[in-house]
Amino acid sequence: MSAADVLLPAPSVFQPVVDLGTGHVVAVETHAAPRSDDGTVRADPAAEDVRRAVAAARATADLRTPLPLQIGLRAETLAHGDAFLAGLHQGLAAAGRRPGEIILCVTGGFPPALRRAVGTALRRLRRTGYLIGMAGVGAAHAPLDLLVDAAPYLVKLDPELARRAGADPRRGSLVSALVELAHRLGAHVLAPGLATEEQVLHQRELGVRLVQGPALAPPEWRPGMRVTVPVAAREEPRRERPETSLGPRVSEFTLPAVTMPHGATAGEVLDVLNAETGITSVVLIDERQRPRAAVDRTRFLLRLSGAYGHALYAHKPAANLADTPRLVPRTVPAVAALRAAGREGDRVYDDLVVTDEVGRCLGIVRVADLIRGLSP
Repeated sequence: MSAADVLLPAPSVFQPVVDLGTGHVVAVETHAAPRSDDGTVRADPAAEDVRRAVAAARATADLRTPLPLQIGLRAETLAHGDAFLAGLHQGLAAAGRRPGEIILCVTGGFPPALRRAVGTALRRLRRTGYLIGMAGVGAAHAPLDLLVDAAPYLVKLDPELARRAGADPRRGSLVSALVELAHRLGAHVLAPGLATEEQVLHQRELGVRLVQGPALAPPEWRPGMRVTVPVAAREEPRRERPETSLGPRVSEFTLPAVTMPHGATAGEVLDVLNAETGITSVVLIDERQRPRAAVDRTRFLLRLSGAYGHALYAHKPAANLADTPRLVPRTVPAVAALRAAGREGDRVYDDLVVTDEVGRCLGIVRVADLIRGLSP
């Protein structure tokens, strides 16, 4: 029995969300086991849904991963309204997770009769600061205009659709169309359930950047373990974009950010950076989830590795070793963000911090991604 198994309070499954652009894990999807049923009491589906979401967050907290968390929630549960979801907010907060660190991935049948209630709940969750995902897209009964109303951060394809897209040209065309739609709406596309190297390769050719599945990690994967990225050493195919006046927006290149409170110590930030080698920066945020400072991995580790560096800084605020965050609104064209980064001199390759309409941290953009994505 591993140490990770000992820590888990209940059977849970962890799946990495892998960025094909870098080969790193950028988020962790967690599923908690359903409650055992002795046949005497039938659990309310919505209450059970919330319980499992909170249990998933707690299980991930026990593993002490700093990566953003992706949890599933049924559309029917959202329709119960704010009063019912208060338990969800309280449970996630008690697990040590702020809204900006959580991708709530909504699944289910999206019944037409619940459309208004679900849409209202999604808008309120966004205002609270959660990142919104829509799951099962391409197969579930999810009206496409709901993607416009929900303004999701993530569009998660139906797993069977993603797996069969390479062997079936018509399904491949559907995935390609959904990728283009998501990009125009400023959302990422996640292809789950990929079982073979060929499936991963084909999804990348279609423009999908975030992937999951057995081809990348075994069922026993835990945060901190390695992942296999079949396309890491291959040249990324160039995918033509329709001509637009401004080009892609910076939101198309946005990845989940690792955030910590503005008062975090340098030692606490060091622990986070040591936990995941793929973390390039840590964004220090205030109580309203607004970026206050940005810690660049390379410069931070150099300062701490110098003579007496750890003794001098470990127990002091990490903000002392941080920089002013380079903020870009999510609606800014990517080319404008790249030009702004080029004017920063010594910080030209520092991560950009993407903000929403009220200045909260939505994620980061790596300048190298902008260069690759905008190169002719």
